Amino acid sequence: MADEKDMQKEPSKEPQPDGTPKPVQGSGGVPEPPKKETAPDAATSKPVTPAAGAKPTAPTAGTKLAAATAAKPAAPAGAKPAAAGRAVVKKKARLDYRVHVWPHLVRSELLVALCAIIVLTVWSIMVDAPLEDPANPNRTPNPSKAPWYFLGLQEMLVYFDPWIAGVVLPSLIILGLMAIPYIDINPKGNGYYTFKERKFAITVFLFGFLVLWVSLIIVGTFLRGPGWNFFAPWDKWDPHKVAALTNVNLSYKVGIRNDLIASIFGGAVTIGYYFLGVLYYLIMRNRSETLQKLGIVRYSIIAFLFLTMVALPIKMILRWTLNIKYIWVTPWFNV
Repeated sequence: MADEKDMQKEPSKEPQPDGTPKPVQGSGGVPEPPKKETAPDAATSKPVTPAAGAKPTAPTAGTKLAAATAAKPAAPAGAKPAAAGRAVVKKKARLDYRVHVWPHLVRSELLVALCAIIVLTVWSIMVDAPLEDPANPNRTPNPSKAPWYFLGLQEMLVYFDPWIAGVVLPSLIILGLMAIPYIDINPKGNGYYTFKERKFAITVFLFGFLVLWVSLIIVGTFLRGPGWNFFAPWDKWDPHKVAALTNVNLSYKVGIRNDLIASIFGGAVTIGYYFLGVLYYLIMRNRSETLQKLGIVRYSIIAFLFLTMVALPIKMILRWTLNIKYIWVTPWFNV
């Protein structure tokens, strides 16, 4: 009888056909959860000495994992993280310095715009516009100047023919600005201001805008007087001033008097100037990683626009110092 009672108290743990244990009697039919097998701790467990004459058993997966964990040395204190961890930390640090356009940038721009409007409004109320006399066809002004924003083009007419100064160069400026997104392969500086990572791009842009455009407007506005003569800031604008200048072509300056030879010489000088870009590419293409990323097409566009931009101050310096009028003289066009 005692054995039968013990058998009733202890439920059968034989598995059912589907692999789950039989429900415990008196517990609402809820089966006991299966027990998980844990790997022995290599640090605390003691090796088991096999009995005499017993065959050695093969090591299980749990014993292998415990042995590998115990054999692996611990990382020293203060050790640096892995390369992947360092990259994640650096990326997160860079993102911490960025802010959203709204409201941070838009709010600042709105405040600056409001301040500029207030200053211009007060200035226009307190100071009268410098208007001149009504237009008189019998008395034209000397000199006749274009609006201030076109004085840079009018100043370039001193150094180039009208078709270059008024058509070619302005068109190249517009096309060059349009081509910047397609020829600029430097991803740095996107969304934040940096000069260290974009030295060439920022330097070239500032040189073209400040030196070649704003400076020409300043010269045409304040330093060009009657007869479009050059006057220093301390000189008085004398309408009777006559500047004795003898401008000659470059071919004449070097002693060439034949028109055909002078045309060939000027063309060779002009083509040789642009060939400097090709020469630089041939020398530096295997040494510069930037040139390899640019490719021949992008580099050709950048080199042509850059050399054309630098040609303007070169021509101006030649006019001021050597009175050079044209570099390349042909029956059809002059450069």
